Amino acid sequence: MLNEKRIARIDDLLSKKQPDLQVMLDNVHSSQNLSAIIRSADAVGVLDIYYSTKENESLRIHKTITQGAHRWTHRYRMHDDHKVAFLKEKKDQGFQVVVTHLEERSVSFRHIDYTKPTLLVMGNEKEGVSAEIVKLADEVIIIPMQGMVQSLNVSVATGLILYEAQRQREDAGRYDTSVLTHEKKEKIKAEWIYRDTIARKSKGQIPSEFKEEILGY
Repeated sequence: MLNEKRIARIDDLLSKKQPDLQVMLDNVHSSQNLSAIIRSADAVGVLDIYYSTKENESLRIHKTITQGAHRWTHRYRMHDDHKVAFLKEKKDQGFQVVVTHLEERSVSFRHIDYTKPTLLVMGNEKEGVSAEIVKLADEVIIIPMQGMVQSLNVSVATGLILYEAQRQREDAGRYDTSVLTHEKKEKIKAEWIYRDTIARKSKGQIPSEFKEEILGY
């Protein structure tokens, strides 16, 4: 059983989670990049992380990269064929879909209001974000660059954008009061205490049923 200090830490963590700031990765290939993004997402209070793949396989989580952050976020995988339906559902729920992509309507990532319910979509390492997703974007953003190389590693780019979102939300006092309902918070807390207890007893190994959820449409 966890001690009171550990439980209080989980309570504090949940009070700062931002359920209306979410991340989706469009067919990201590198498990190292996914792991680094999970760590950055947890650092700014993201609760839900989604990723699509063309194969029916999960990406490996590198615990030396996440440093345990994967245990304090929810991870969902979907097949590539389902991502358009997923994005339309998010838009129906009131999320603005913010996509990283270079085109005529692109604006600096700093010009977006991330205090709104936001789903940030990042492209894969080779092709970027797919055209079908760009068509669904409410906002298209770029990270201004002054060097010869005109792109950043996807995990670095995600971290930069998420910390701009964190800055705006912190200025707006969004981390001062818990956004999660009491019922939702208690449900997640019970799951995390159970999972944390298992992880500690098994030296960090978590059963597969706790790793991620598979989305289907």
